[in-house]
Amino acid sequence: MSRTVLSAEELEHLAALAARPEHEIDTDDIPEAPAENWRYVRRGPGHRPVEQTVTLRLDGDVVSWFKRQAPGEEEYQAEINRVLRHYVDEAVKRSA
Repeated sequence: MSRTVLSAEELEHLAALAARPEHEIDTDDIPEAPAENWRYVRRGPGHRPVEQTVTLRLDGDVVSWFKRQAPGEEEYQAEINRVLRHYVDEAVKRSA
């Protein structure tokens, strides 16, 4: 994906918009999307959710299994996250 380089004038315009309070920005010319359109929404390939550190109690045999599957020492956590992400994505599809 290529990125467009913005001119100094465009950057200045964006900075001015970002500094304005929400209530001062007129969005009347932007139509609302119908609610049924949300069922077709998909994350783009560049989407990276913000990770959050948590303490989570899991069954020992479950953790051991993921550790055996992971190629690296700490990669089992990424695999657990991948499995949970798949579960959540499928649940969202079913509920749409």
